[in-house]
Amino acid sequence: METITGQQARQFILAVQGLTGAYKFTGKKGAYEYIRRAGCIQFDPVDVCGKNAELTLQSRVKGFRKQMLEELLYKDRLLVDYPDKELCVWPTEDWPYFSSYRERSRAAGAAFEGLEALKERAVRYIDENGPVSSDSLPIEGEIFWHSSMHWSGNWHKNSPAARSVLEQLYTDGELVIHHKKGSRKFYDLAEKHLPPAVLAAENPCRDEESFLSWRLLRRIGAVGLLWDRNSTALLGLDLNAERRKALLSALADAGEIRAVRVEGLKTPFYYRCTDEPLMREVTAGSADVKPRMSFIAPLDPLMWDKQLILALWDFRYSWEIYTPAAQRKYGYYTLPVLYGDRFVGRIEAAADRKEKLLRVKGLWWEPGVRQTKKLTAGLEKTLKAFSRFNDCEGYVMQTEPLSAGS
Repeated sequence: METITGQQARQFILAVQGLTGAYKFTGKKGAYEYIRRAGCIQFDPVDVCGKNAELTLQSRVKGFRKQMLEELLYKDRLLVDYPDKELCVWPTEDWPYFSSYRERSRAAGAAFEGLEALKERAVRYIDENGPVSSDSLPIEGEIFWHSSMHWSGNWHKNSPAARSVLEQLYTDGELVIHHKKGSRKFYDLAEKHLPPAVLAAENPCRDEESFLSWRLLRRIGAVGLLWDRNSTALLGLDLNAERRKALLSALADAGEIRAVRVEGLKTPFYYRCTDEPLMREVTAGSADVKPRMSFIAPLDPLMWDKQLILALWDFRYSWEIYTPAAQRKYGYYTLPVLYGDRFVGRIEAAADRKEKLLRVKGLWWEPGVRQTKKLTAGLEKTLKAFSRFNDCEGYVMQTEPLSAGS
């Protein structure tokens, strides 16, 4: 088994993800290409300086604007928002692969008293009247319901009936999100928006094991280099250690993935064989690793496995959004700062949409990071781009930079 250095592992991961060297992805087309490459990106509705999916794209897609993702989802219909690694955005062309998800949703929904009748009413109303939200669907009252797919509904009390039936039909695959206004979702019939060929296509996976193998391969590709251990990058995959090792071995035997060791770490790592040319460039020292600075989303594929980040980068990151204010070490919505192949700091910025200013509330440099002219220039350039991404006319520093731990 080949052994690579820690630096080569870092460079390879960043190169696969399009976070180093010249931009590999540009504009709306590039945003779509990146999501196809990653398989999925996580969605989260919190919008302090961009939602998580938007932040993921701005860091690696040149010229990305938030409207581009909205168009890909709700105008072009090249993407759908649907569960995978929690709530995600993924290519519409992958719809057939998730047929077992929809079957499981329908089976789980059948257990809730009164839900089937409400589903029929909702589908009939939407077919006749068009897109609805939970506020505009004329179904009153409450029912006992919770989702089998994601955190929605209640396990110990009733939930609003209109929202429950819409969420159920959504995970059943009968509805898709038509558009959003802020965090409010409007639903319409899937058959009105997804291509007939996609809706009619059979699942390419012959059984649950092959579906799991396909998803494991996607997760490896999304991270770039993933180790053989219990990993949060595999969230949503029903894998114990024995099953994970068997699937990795089968993928390796099929020529889909290749194993390497990283100096100083005992656990083998795997990467997709389609990325072999890039691995050879990295190990030969010919890969484009020219440094650029990026602000990384909290749920970015790069950050899916924080233990891997700690092992390869010696960077400890915690998303403190759910941490009580008095217990936070940094800030409510702090983003890692990547420069070259290093995490050089973290930043807390908030878009003041009324004043059209990006307010930098905190900036912490990692220990040992030298304040060079290149670093300062990189920060200024990135802050200007990040301001434009947030539709701000500029930025203002509300704090002096600190060292991590200060």
